[in-house]
Amino acid sequence: MTIVNFTPWSALLGGMLIGGGALLLLIVGGRIAGISGILAGIGSQPDKGWRIAFVIGLVAVPFMLFSTRLSEAPSLAGIPVFRLALAGLLVGIGTRLGNGCTSGHGICGMGRLSPRSMVATLVFIAAGITTVTLLGLGG
Repeated sequence: MTIVNFTPWSALLGGMLIGGGALLLLIVGGRIAGISGILAGIGSQPDKGWRIAFVIGLVAVPFMLFSTRLSEAPSLAGIPVFRLALAGLLVGIGTRLGNGCTSGHGICGMGRLSPRSMVATLVFIAAGITTVTLLGLGG
């Protein structure tokens, strides 16, 4: 797996764009930019138009950045499909158990000083550190 060099300016800009987008969605639409909640609401909520647009943007922008080589990401080519599927399943289970995902808790909840989100974010971070340590992925 290729390790991508840390670039603080692009990371800062990306964080500001994510935070600004989450803030805009909260102020203008009164909605939390939690991806799991947005996805879950596509099939059951009457306001699915903005949810579909959000998800399309979530997929389209990285696709555009990576295909034009304006950005790069580590390759997943060497990782077995079973391991990727298991990782996705575990993330999904964690999202359900935590009543939200890192975007909902870590960005929006932390910004609102939600105690539940603070605990959830700490658990997400601890689980990530434990997983990287146990699987020897730390580099």
